[in-house]
Parts: sequence; structure tokens; C-alpha cells
Amino acid sequence: MRTYVISAAIAFAAAAAAGLIILPVLRRVKAGQSIRDDGPKWHMTKQGTPIMGGFIFIIGAAAACVAAGMTTQTQASTILFIFAFALVFGAIGFLDDYEKVRRRQNLGLTALQKLLLQLAVAVAFILLMRLAGNLTPNLYIPFANVSIPLPEPLYLVVAAFVIVAEVNAVNLTDGVDGLCTGVTIPVCIAFAAIAYVWGAEYLGIGIFASALCGGLAGFLLYNFHPAKIFMGDTGSLFLGGAVCGMAFALDMPMILLPLGVIYLIETLSDVIQVVYFKLSHGRRIFKMAPIHHHLEMNGWSEHKLFFVFTLVSAAFAVISFLGVYRRFGA
Repeated sequence: MRTYVISAAIAFAAAAAAGLIILPVLRRVKAGQSIRDDGPKWHMTKQGTPIMGGFIFIIGAAAACVAAGMTTQTQASTILFIFAFALVFGAIGFLDDYEKVRRRQNLGLTALQKLLLQLAVAVAFILLMRLAGNLTPNLYIPFANVSIPLPEPLYLVVAAFVIVAEVNAVNLTDGVDGLCTGVTIPVCIAFAAIAYVWGAEYLGIGIFASALCGGLAGFLLYNFHPAKIFMGDTGSLFLGGAVCGMAFALDMPMILLPLGVIYLIETLSDVIQVVYFKLSHGRRIFKMAPIHHHLEMNGWSEHKLFFVFTLVSAAFAVISFLGVYRRFGA
């Protein structure tokens, strides 16, 4: 537990310090957000707010992971594995952000380009995890405490789908000041708690989760409403990769359903909106999707969205922890 707390503290301090450097640099190079014309009109005031702020918590988490890895050599490979996986997704997000800044519009990589890149990373990660012996082709079902063995090809397809879907779900959640940051902090705490109760074998996962939690808390100093900086796709895709990396490192990707309930709701609201719009020839269920924008247009403030969504995420983090606590008869 002491190692987890120290990791979180180092990440928080490093992220808070990194923000003091990164924020003015991004302002100076005019790496500002372009706001969609079809979004909430009051979001136009956010035009020009620096993006790529994900570098703040990435640096914070990296500093803590390096410090922890130096003192826990046996867990360094686990930390590096998860961090590298998340970092590659962050690199895809950076390319998207860079294109948005270069073109001065809210369009970066095409949907197909992002999908193919994400799919390639997901498949590579799963295969490497299997070769390293850190992953089984068994689907563990939380709460039921049972594992369902799957044929290797089927497991690969399911796992790749879960990763790509989850990464993009996290990306969708990043649409209001501090929202994705606040929602993801309880997710990281849950992963750290699970790793702690499962024992020393999972220390590396717990350290990474704690470091990311601290980094996000440091980033929140700049990202809370009114946000001085946005995490951009650099940050949200990194977070998606990190969340998936921890779930697969624990060999239980299905925990992402209850633990990432906000990500799931955001994605379902977007899918429902698109499908209904096409089937009904132009009618909408929500005023705007994903659902946080619908709630905004119904009068919810960004503060209310942040606190309600974060509390819901925290509640399901507790539920998810209890659902897998007894996996090893703990």
C-alpha cells in the first residue's frame, strides 16, 4: 500500500509541475481546440483552448512508474508492458490531434485510419501477452466467478473488439471539462485495489494504476471547469489503452463492462442516436449524443456533469471490486 501511495504522490507532483511547462508551450505554438459547429453553442467559448494536455498525466505517470520500477525490479516488465501499450494508443491520438491543429479544424485522422491503427495495436498486444504467458484464452465472468475457455482465434477476435471498443468509448467520454479525467480516477483506484488484494504478483499493475490516478489528479488542476487545457485524443486514447492494458494484465477484460459503465453508457447513447436517426429518417432520441451533451442541453452544468458522472463511476468501481474480490478465494 505504501508503494501505491508513493507512486500516486510522485505522479501527482510530476503532472502538476509538467502542466506549468506544457500549458504555456501549447499556447505559444497555438495548439488550440477547434469546436464543432453542431455542438452546444456555449462550447464556442472554448475555441482555442490548448489540446494535447494528455502529455501532462502521461509524464506524471511515467515519472512514478520509473521511480517504482527502480525499487521493484521484478515488476518493471509488467509496468513497462502496460505503459507501452497505452503509449502507442496515445501516439495514435497525438497524430489525430496534430492533424486537427495543422488543419485548424476538428477533423484529424479519418475514422478508417484510426480503426486500422487501433486494431493493429490491439492484435499485437494480445499476441504478445499470450506469447509472454501473461494472458489465457479464458473469459473470466465477474460476479459469477467462472472462466469460459474460448478457442484461440475466437478469443483474439473478442479481445481485439473489446480493446478497440473500450478505447473509443473512453475517447467519447472526453467531451466536457474534467469529465473523462474524473470518471477514470475511480477506475484506476479500483484496479489498484484489486491488484493489492490479489497479492504481490500483481504489484506492477497496482503501481501503474496508482501512478495514473495520481497523474490524472495532477492534470485535473488544469482540466477542471473552466478547463485551461484539454487532454485531446493524445490523452483519451492513452487512457483507453491504459484501462484495457490493466484489465487484460489482470486477465479479466469483462470487468470493463461494470467498471467502465460510464464509458459504456456514453457509447450506447451515441450508437442508439445514430441507428435511430437512420431508421427514422432524421429523427433523434437525444438532443445531442453522446449523453453528456444531451444532459448539457437539458440544463446540466459542467460541474454537475463532472460530479454526477464521477460519483456513478466511483459507485461502480466499488461494485466491480466486490465482484472480483473472491476470484482467488480472497
